Amino acid sequence: MEKIKNITKVTDNPFVNLYNLDVINRKGRNSKYYVASRAKEIESLELSTKQQKADGVIIYSLYGEKHDRVVLIRQYRYSIDNYIYELPAGLVELGEDFHDTAVRELREETGLTLHPVHADASFEKPFYTTIGMTDECCGTVYGYADGEISRDMLEDSEEIEVVLADREEVKRILREERVAIVCAYMLMHFLHDREPFAFLKAVD
Repeated sequence: MEKIKNITKVTDNPFVNLYNLDVINRKGRNSKYYVASRAKEIESLELSTKQQKADGVIIYSLYGEKHDRVVLIRQYRYSIDNYIYELPAGLVELGEDFHDTAVRELREETGLTLHPVHADASFEKPFYTTIGMTDECCGTVYGYADGEISRDMLEDSEEIEVVLADREEVKRILREERVAIVCAYMLMHFLHDREPFAFLKAVD
């Protein structure tokens, strides 16, 4: 059985850190594994606390009187030295409920106001992003957005263009552009669900 023997914190950064794990693999051999985490200390890692929580939030929102456009951001990312289409998202602050984070982050990144819709807890709960390399979990908040686009609250490190994409533009984006995988899945829903948020109906 696999087992973690020791954990060493490798970096000391404000937003993400690397942890080195000394492990015993399934064949009983000593091995190394690396985990990136939002946790600032070993004691806060999920593998230490065994508690799943939302580190961040992803926001899927529709815009316009007919709810026929989806709110996207086109953001520069250092990891690929290029732009990628994503859903608006952000980190949950200490003590903050991720639903409140969603309203705050959409305002900061786009200038728009989010009006969340009720969703069954099974659709909103935190899910893992890339479990092979990180313990990061993100909740998802769904809703309608209105207001005027603004870049006034962007941080200096954020290079973001707000995109209100209709179905034809979404088809082009999926076909031609770099797209984050969670965003891509939600855009597939947007293309085929004529009733907004029909997929959020609880499954009996």
